Amino acid sequence: MERFIHSQLLDWKNKTSRKVLLLRGARQVGKTWSVRNLAKGFKYYLEVNFEKDRAIRSFFAGDLDTSKIITLLSAYYDIPIIPGETLLFFDEIQAYEPALSSLRFFYEKQPDLHVVAAGSLLEFALNKLPSFGIGRIEHLFMYPLSFQEFLIAKGKKNLIGMINQSGPESPIETVFHDMLIEILKEFLYVGGLPEIVNNYISNGDLREAQHLLDQHLTGLLDDLNKYRQRFPTTRLREIFDAVVHQSGNRFKLAHASRVANYYQILEALDLLEMAGLIYRVFHTSAGGVPAGSQADHSKFKILMFDHGLFQRILGLNLSEHLLANDFSAINKGNIAEQFAGTEIIKNSPNHGKTQLYYWQRETPGSHAEVDYILQSEGRILPFEIKSGTSGKMQSLHLFLREKKLPSGIRCSLENFNKYDNIEVYPLYAIRNICK
Repeated sequence: MERFIHSQLLDWKNKTSRKVLLLRGARQVGKTWSVRNLAKGFKYYLEVNFEKDRAIRSFFAGDLDTSKIITLLSAYYDIPIIPGETLLFFDEIQAYEPALSSLRFFYEKQPDLHVVAAGSLLEFALNKLPSFGIGRIEHLFMYPLSFQEFLIAKGKKNLIGMINQSGPESPIETVFHDMLIEILKEFLYVGGLPEIVNNYISNGDLREAQHLLDQHLTGLLDDLNKYRQRFPTTRLREIFDAVVHQSGNRFKLAHASRVANYYQILEALDLLEMAGLIYRVFHTSAGGVPAGSQADHSKFKILMFDHGLFQRILGLNLSEHLLANDFSAINKGNIAEQFAGTEIIKNSPNHGKTQLYYWQRETPGSHAEVDYILQSEGRILPFEIKSGTSGKMQSLHLFLREKKLPSGIRCSLENFNKYDNIEVYPLYAIRNICK
């Protein structure tokens, strides 16, 4: 499966001066597979999984002498570790903190050796190491497949070229626009988790994809048992469910749990966010750039990391979805806004975490909201999501007038278009906006 991150991994491999690479992201987004794909360009490949290979943990005891560690690992796995010829991969490295601490020494003492580490729950371990790897570690964040990656998986790479060549002044041909909308409907139900996408591509069975999503959701929630000592798992599940059902609206802590208090709910949200399962979208007054400087962190909406799992929790009707000509039948949980937000994150620079913002005006008789506030070329860019092919843009126009901005973006099922100072992009073309 081709992923856009693969080109970045190759760039890292070919650098003459490189740092240790740390791949970060939620479980099952394809981190391990991507490293194994990168390993095809090396003579030797050594993979260490710190959850499974507990016997080797003793190699990292003491003073973290990297020469000794390399000698022991090479002997244990019977694989040569040679700078320039071997890719050394530490998987699930968060499971053993001394191994995580050793990465800085690999950079300092073994600069010619290609070392990659990955973990699904890294934030929990990194929080214990506040000065970890500063100046020594390169970070890459990985997410589920984006829509264009889904197109590649389906063998529709030619459509990406058409999308990239289109814009508000040059709409895509109607026949290809209609084709892309149908594929987008599939993607909304399958989601972007590689295992589920692979299964769907191989058999074309949407109902089987739904079954696999249910299984994955169960495993994901069971994984939270690791944090039972910090927070009851049943309460985490309750709040996880509340995240989905409050999607598209400001998150109301009072509606998130029947028994947890304010601080317990916030702690649960922190745990879910650290696990990479949710993204918070903060309110901003959007008075200028950076948007974060006017953010109100007490007001936020929440996105789930994968829209396939999102719609399964909502229990959206598959038959209704496939027959719909717009999103009216499937947008009960604001899935268009959910999809757009995660698509922005997936297509933003991934050397750091992407923070999203929204704008809302709540005054008597004058309620208005803009779904996402982006920054482009040093200015604020308002971004409104519509679930169908039409819809009023009163909030967007009000925001442009109030902030004295020249233009905004509407994203919908409509083809590329332009209405005065509003540019229209189809939902399948969000990557065009993030470039």
